[in-house]
Amino acid sequence: MENPNEPFNKGGSGAQIALRFVLLVGVVSFFADFTYEGSRAITGPFLARLGATGAIVGVVAGLGELLGYGLRFFSGRISERTQAFWSITFFGYIVQMASVPALALAGNWQVAALLILLERTGKAIRNPPRDVMLSHAAKEMGFGWGFGVHEALDQLGALFGPLLVALILARRHDYRLAFATLLVPAIFTLILLTIARLLYPRPEELETHRTDKPAAKHFSATFWLYLIAASLVAAGFADFQLIAFHFQRHGTVQTSWIPIFYSMAMAVSGAGSLFFGRLFDRLGISVLIPLTVLSTAFAPLVFLGSFWPALLGAALWGLGMGVHESIIPAAVARMVPIERRPSAYGLFTGAYGLFWFAGSAIIGVLYDHSVPAVIAFCVLTELAAIPLLLSVRKRMG
Repeated sequence: MENPNEPFNKGGSGAQIALRFVLLVGVVSFFADFTYEGSRAITGPFLARLGATGAIVGVVAGLGELLGYGLRFFSGRISERTQAFWSITFFGYIVQMASVPALALAGNWQVAALLILLERTGKAIRNPPRDVMLSHAAKEMGFGWGFGVHEALDQLGALFGPLLVALILARRHDYRLAFATLLVPAIFTLILLTIARLLYPRPEELETHRTDKPAAKHFSATFWLYLIAASLVAAGFADFQLIAFHFQRHGTVQTSWIPIFYSMAMAVSGAGSLFFGRLFDRLGISVLIPLTVLSTAFAPLVFLGSFWPALLGAALWGLGMGVHESIIPAAVARMVPIERRPSAYGLFTGAYGLFWFAGSAIIGVLYDHSVPAVIAFCVLTELAAIPLLLSVRKRMG
C-alpha cells in the first residue's frame, strides 16, 4: 500500500475533511471533463469530416465505451491487490489528458479513432481507484450526496469545455485549433491532482466508521440484479457522438450549435446528479425508476425532432446519464463491503461498458438503415431495466 510519511490535514470534523477532499477531487474532475468532454462534443463531426460513416462513428463510440468501462474490471482488481490507488489514478489521468490535444495532429479518421480509444483507456485506468478513494469520503457525507457533489463539479467542466469548443468553431471553424486549446485544462488537471495527492496521501483514513466483519467472497444477488439493470440502461443510450453525427447529417442543428447542445446536456446532468444524489440518501434506489422512464424520451426527440425538441431530448439524455453516473458508485458502495469496493467498481463498470459497446454498435448499424428502429431499440432496452430496479428496491428495503 502507498504509505507516505506525510499525513493529510486533520483539522475540522470528519465530515468537513471529507467534503474538502470531495471538492478538491471534484475540481480535478472539472478540468478533466473540461478537456475530454470538450473533445467528445465534436469528435463525431470530426470523424465525419475525415471520411467516417455513421456505422464507423457508432462502432468507434461503442468500442471507446467498451474500453472506457470494460478495462475498469482489470484496473479495479489491480488496485484492490496492490492498494496503489494514487499511482494507478495518476497513470490513467496522464494517458487520458495526453490523448485529447493530440487529436489536433490526426490526419485521418483511423488515427483520430485510435486517439479517441486511448482517451477512453486512460479513463478506464483511473476511475475505479479514484472512486474507491471518493467512497471513503462519501461515507462520512452520505454516499449519494458525496458522489453527487463530485459529479456536479465533473459535469460543470463538461458544460464549459464544449462551450469553449463551440466558440472556437464559430469564430475560426478549425477543429484542430479546438483540440489544441484543450491542452491548457489538461495541464491544470494534472497540477491539481498532484496537490490532492500531497494533501491527502491516505484517503482511506477519511472513513472513520468501519466494521470488522470479514469481506464476503461473493457479491450479493442484489448487486447482480442492479448490474444487469444498469447494463440494460447503458445499452439503450445512444452515444452523443452518433447524436451529433445525426444533427449534422440532417441539418437539425448547425455545426457550431452541436457543442452547445452537449453543454446543455451536461448542465442538466450535473444539476440532476446533485439533486438526485441527495435524494438517493433519503429514498434509496427508488429515485432511479421514474428517472429511467423519463430519460427514454430522449431517443424520439433527438432523432425525429426539430431544433427545440432535439434540445429537450439532449437535456433528457444528459439527465439520464448524470443520474446513473452519480448513483451507480453510491449504490454499489452500499451493496458491497469496503474491502471489495475496488473489484466491485471494476466489475460493475466493466459489464456496464460491455453492454454500452454492444448497444452503441447495434444503434450505429441500425442508424444506417432505419432511424425508427434506433428509437425502438433505445426505448425498449431501457424500459426492460425497470422490473429489475423494482426488485432491487424491494431487496434493499
